[in-house]
Amino acid sequence: MKKQGLLLIVLMLLMSCGSIKKYNEHITQLHSVEDLRRDVDKVYKQLQQNHPKLYQYTTKEVLDFKFDSLKTAITAPITSRDFYKKLSPVVAQIKQGHISLGSVSKRYTKKEKKALKTRKFEFYDLDFEYLDDKLWVVGTKGKDSTVIGNEVFKIDNELATDLAKQYKTQFASDGYNQTLHNRALGNSFSIFYYKDKGFLDSLKIEFKQKDSLFTKTFRRILKDDKVKKNDSIARIVAKKSTKEEKQQNRLEAKKKRKEHKKRGYIASKKEYTRNFDFIGTDSAVAYMKIRAFSNGNYKKFYKESFKVLDSLKTKNLILDLRDNGGGRIAEVDYLYSYLTDNEYVFLAPVEVNSRFPYLKYLLSNGNPTVLKVFGVLSTIEPATLAFQYLKTKKKDGKIYFKMKYNKIRKPKNLNYKGQLYVITNGNSFSASSLLSTHLKANNRAVFVGEETGGAYNGCVAGIYKIYEMPTSKLKIRMGLMQIEAPYKQTPDGYGVKPDIEILPNIEDRNLHKDPELDWILNTINTNEKL
Repeated sequence: MKKQGLLLIVLMLLMSCGSIKKYNEHITQLHSVEDLRRDVDKVYKQLQQNHPKLYQYTTKEVLDFKFDSLKTAITAPITSRDFYKKLSPVVAQIKQGHISLGSVSKRYTKKEKKALKTRKFEFYDLDFEYLDDKLWVVGTKGKDSTVIGNEVFKIDNELATDLAKQYKTQFASDGYNQTLHNRALGNSFSIFYYKDKGFLDSLKIEFKQKDSLFTKTFRRILKDDKVKKNDSIARIVAKKSTKEEKQQNRLEAKKKRKEHKKRGYIASKKEYTRNFDFIGTDSAVAYMKIRAFSNGNYKKFYKESFKVLDSLKTKNLILDLRDNGGGRIAEVDYLYSYLTDNEYVFLAPVEVNSRFPYLKYLLSNGNPTVLKVFGVLSTIEPATLAFQYLKTKKKDGKIYFKMKYNKIRKPKNLNYKGQLYVITNGNSFSASSLLSTHLKANNRAVFVGEETGGAYNGCVAGIYKIYEMPTSKLKIRMGLMQIEAPYKQTPDGYGVKPDIEILPNIEDRNLHKDPELDWILNTINTNEKL
């Protein structure tokens, strides 16, 4: 068995070592009409075979028509990037936010990658937001702050508003919700632009400041830490540390690593995923900002936080889920167990399209070679297959995957019983919407802000299949599990709606105001005076 596995790994590695030059030539060449139409058929077939709720928001008749119309519209050879621009709006019509279509990009040799790492593109330093139907720069990681607060009017002579309209057709929220589009467009504008235009060395942007216009060119420049120091300058010899100082430094470094792990440190942004603090001079109002349910030791963070809330008898807790795109079901379930004092079932039965969903995930042709190897090895391991098979059951013609979250679960002993406020926006998606559904359905919190981008009635996510189309080499990612809370609202296809709707605008951003948080604090102050 070991020899077979080793041989299989070697063979797959050899097969994966394709020519970078050949790949780059392929994605930039014109593909025939017939080949691209076959790609359309193949990707639609993959969606039909693997996605358990493909027609939840758009009927089969409508989707059949749209995919057929796309094939009819391809009348001349085009490149993979141009094919992406035609296919992505059709895929978006499925209205399932976890289905994502990737464009193609040039591959680089090791030497080229090394050279690229020494440079950065100034354009990627900009932080955008799409507010009041316009694209704005609201922050920068670079040194030039003069562009902050200005509207992006044109990018290489194309109107930013036209680009925004185009990009908003290329991805979907869950169902008919629209708040995700504006928030995701702003947060990921540079990604959408890269998908559209590819690799660039420079970019000219025209900004609008009140009634005047000015232009700035963004270039690919050397990173600051790559600028070589003058060897003629005498080096400053560092003072040698004592044994006690070295020991103290090691202890401090260890403590810092633990804190980074607990709170989920994001090195690229120099910020934490999980944040907890108090607002004001006393402990009456606590603020918990969770940017994602992903990295770090979340259990320790929540244990410590809710222990503090319990010991101080904190009356008000603000949970900020804005721009939280989701993450681990385990983490949102764990957090919810601290926010309820009742027994609960976190997930409804999880529908899938196969007795072996994890095998489908591992054997995705768009996966890295190492995952494919694991997938193939699992097919020749009877115990693994048996385990997956026993985790599924058939009922009423559908297949369901058993998870521990389908059973009754208990709240934590130190669950928070005070007043809870939750702030959401269109980028509150996936697992953060799942948590919001539980809190909303049980009237546990006052919701402030925007409707969530993720649906109240759940989404298709969990694990994913990545399929690479044979001709265009575009990759599509599709969820394999229907993940939903045991609560439903009608009509279907909308997010968790706020009790108090507050929409952001550029004036608030320029004045560094947080109207959602301000409303909550004013409400708390008013209630305390009554």
